[in-house]
Amino acid sequence: MSLSSAPGPLLVVGLGNPGKDYRHHRHNVGFMLADRLAAELGLRFTRHQSKALVTSGSLFGRKLILAKPQTFMNLAGQSVAPLVRFYRIALTDLLVICDDLDLPQGALRLRPEGGSAGHKGLRSIFEALGSQDFPRLRIGIGRPPGSMDPADFVLQSFSQEEWPVFVAALDRGLEAIRLFASEGIQAAMTRFNGPPD
Repeated sequence: MSLSSAPGPLLVVGLGNPGKDYRHHRHNVGFMLADRLAAELGLRFTRHQSKALVTSGSLFGRKLILAKPQTFMNLAGQSVAPLVRFYRIALTDLLVICDDLDLPQGALRLRPEGGSAGHKGLRSIFEALGSQDFPRLRIGIGRPPGSMDPADFVLQSFSQEEWPVFVAALDRGLEAIRLFASEGIQAAMTRFNGPPD
C-alpha cells in the first residue's frame, strides 16, 4: 500500500453467546463492549449478515464494521471468516473482543496475534480463517472460585460487587478500540495492557 492510500476498513467483532439468557454472562463481555461502541457511535445492530448482527459507521475517518456473531461461541468462525472475505478485511484490521479466564478481573490485554489460550471462540476463528495472525482484545474475568468448573463460571452473571470492575473495563476497552483505530495495535498495547489503573 502506498503512503497516500486510504486505510482499509476495520472489522471489530465482539464474541458472546446469543440470546437473553446469556446477556450478562462473563462469556459475553465481547458482546457488551460491541454494544457500548455501537451506542457511542449512534449505531444499531439491525442487519443480519453471515450469521451475525452487523452495523457499520466510521471511526477516525475509517469505515467500521461492527459484528456480533449469532452462532454459539464455539462456532464463531462460521460468521467471522465470511465477513472478513465479504468486506475484504486485512487481518491486521480485524479486532476480536473476548473474555479471558487467565487475566485478573477487569484487566485488558491486546495482542497482534497468538494462540487461543483455550478460548473456543478464538479457536473456531483460527480454523475458519486458517490463521492466528489477527489482533485480539481480551478482557479479564478472573479464575473460578474453589473447584468450580470454568465452563460453569463463564456462564454466570457478574456479581453485584464485580459489576463496577467490569463497567470500568468496558470504558477502558472503548478507549483501547479508539486508539487501535487511530494509531494501531502497538500504541494500544503500550497504553492498555496490564492491570486496571
